[in-house]
Order: sequence, then C-alpha cells, then structure tokens
Amino acid sequence: MYDNVGPQPGAPRPPNAAPNHFGNSSEYVQSNISRYFSDPQYYFQVNDQCLKNKLKVVLFPFLHRGHWTRISEPVGGRLSYKPPIYDINAPDLYIPFMAFGTYLVLAGLSLGLHGKFSPEALNWLFAKGLVGWTFQVVLLKMTLVSLGSGEAPLLDMVAYAGYSFTGLSLAVFGRIFWSYAYYFLLPWTCLGMGIFLVKTMKRVLFAGYDSTRHHYLLLFIALAQFPLLIWLGNISLKYYE
Repeated sequence: MYDNVGPQPGAPRPPNAAPNHFGNSSEYVQSNISRYFSDPQYYFQVNDQCLKNKLKVVLFPFLHRGHWTRISEPVGGRLSYKPPIYDINAPDLYIPFMAFGTYLVLAGLSLGLHGKFSPEALNWLFAKGLVGWTFQVVLLKMTLVSLGSGEAPLLDMVAYAGYSFTGLSLAVFGRIFWSYAYYFLLPWTCLGMGIFLVKTMKRVLFAGYDSTRHHYLLLFIALAQFPLLIWLGNISLKYYE
C-alpha cells in the first residue's frame, strides 16, 4: 500500500535528517547574503585616527602614496578583509552618513541665510541627495556587472558612493562664507572624487583586469562626477518652486 511513496506511518526517520537539511539551507542563504551585503557592523569599526586618514585619501587622493589594495586575513578557513580601523583602503559607512547629514545641515543653513528655508525645502534636498547617492551606487554596480565583477558587496558600493558628500559639504560650507569659493571647491571635489573612484575601483575591485574597455569605463565614472556633483551642489529651489 505504501510502496514507493515514502516511509510508512510509524517507521523511524533517519536521525538528524531535518537538521542537516535546514542547516545546509541556512548556510547557503547566509553565504549568499554575505556575498552581496556583508556585515553592516564591519563598516562602522572606526576610530578618530582612521577617520582622519580616510578623509585625507578621499579629499586628496592624488597625494596618497601608499597602495590601494585592501588587506586580507584568514578568518574561519576563508579570506576576509580587515575592517576600516585597520585598513585605510577599507570602505566605511560612518563618513558617508556623517557627510550626508552635514551636507543637509549646511544646505539648510545656506537657504536660511537667504530667507528660503522651510521644512519642505529640506525634505526636497534630502530626497535629492538620496537620488544622487542611489544613482552613484547604480553607476558603480552596473560598471562592475558589465566587467564581470558584480559580486562586490552592495554596502561597499554604498560606502564608495557616499564619500561624494564629503567634498560636497566643503563646497557648500565655502559658499556660505564666500560665494566664489564654491566655484573653486566644487570642481576640486569633482576631480578628487573621480580620481578616488578610479583608483579604488581599479586597484581594489578589478585587481588583475587590464584592458582598454575597463579604462574607458573608469574614465566614464570619473567624468560622471562632474554633472552629478554639480547637480547635488546646486541647492537653489528653482526646480522645487
């Protein structure tokens, strides 16, 4: 009656069959999640010294004389990258989030000094900043996918894209005190961010890749910083109003 259907009622099940099945499934899901998202806590392992060093690299990438390769270490039988506190080339999320918040505060202050501040205006700038950040992430991610390196953790891309707000905050800050300073600081920010992303993506993510196509895509990323950051740096409410 029960032939070829499965175990008969009351028949003992193989020991640990279900635990092994669920254990393997759990390991598979965990490995795929970490493959693309990594551990969020990793990106906040920072201290004052590593933040200062990272800011120097982000704002003045052409002065960085060290290598751009991330430091790896064996963990649990596999290679893992050291956190930002031990590696200046490791991405962190502390600086991007703080820079984004600073950008909003300074933009709101600038609007207030011109009598244009309102909660709605700040909401508009917040949404605009998120759109710009998201576009930068998509740009980096799609570039990796097109080069066959799309397995880089998403949070790495979020961190690299978020560094844009560091120099952008300085440009907006300079504009508050002297409007002409903005027109010097913003091109500097665009150029510095382009160099930073090119060196980071080329040395850290592409490693052994070297072809004309890769160079063109890296150049495109660098050039894309100019229209993107100029758009984000324009905190007027012309389009909002």
